[in-house]
Amino acid sequence: MSNIDQLLDVMRKLRDPETGCAWDIKQTFETIAPYTIEEAYEVADAIARNDLHDLKDELGDLLLQVVFHAQMADDQGQFQFADVVESIVDKMVRRHPHVFGNEKNNDPESLKTAWEAQKADERAAKKKNAAANANSASAAVVSALDDVAIALPALMRAEKIQKRAARVGFDWPEITPVWDKLDEEVAEVKEAIAEQDSVSIEDEIGDLIFTVVNLARHTGIDPEVALRNANNKFEHRFRRVEQLAHERQLEMQTMDLSSLDDLWELAKAER
Repeated sequence: MSNIDQLLDVMRKLRDPETGCAWDIKQTFETIAPYTIEEAYEVADAIARNDLHDLKDELGDLLLQVVFHAQMADDQGQFQFADVVESIVDKMVRRHPHVFGNEKNNDPESLKTAWEAQKADERAAKKKNAAANANSASAAVVSALDDVAIALPALMRAEKIQKRAARVGFDWPEITPVWDKLDEEVAEVKEAIAEQDSVSIEDEIGDLIFTVVNLARHTGIDPEVALRNANNKFEHRFRRVEQLAHERQLEMQTMDLSSLDDLWELAKAER
């Protein structure tokens, strides 16, 4: 029995209605989905820490999630793990005609364009099938935003939405209008706060963050990575502030903001 067959066998036994694990048996796609997302982030974390030993374990945990979902689908008579593998193999072969077909083009930019065109064709075909199943002409309208997953982190989803819109020309050609839009959104946030309108404050802050994502995109920066790095930088400096306060036998809760800021500047100066 191969390693993957062993894993599939383990999952079948865990899900066996009579002899399996009570917890595994009661799970659904909806209850397992958060674990799947969490495992993907733990893979990314291991990569960020360059911990290849941990990456091996986390990839195993992520693979288990794929097997878990496939087994639940098999339990419902929908599809099996082999169908999942066949689907992704077919997709990769279809999207790489320069490797598996007769095309010889290997220019990175041309390949990226062809990849996006292939994905657009796949979205159109999926939309057409959905329309046929729903017997609705309106469902056949293909949007550039089709298949941008709703469950993505909001920052990542904002970037993907903007990139999709840009592909059909809905984008500023250069960065100057983005600065103008950023100034406009900051002014609208200030106005909403002045009016003490909580609904408008939330709405305007959302617009502001969306515009910052746009700014990042126009400068070639991944906003998710930028924010992650900012989080890490703040955490490192804050922990150092706590350490400095402890070394000086100070209680941060009793210090004024000016004194805390002095420690913050010391922490910043160390890097």
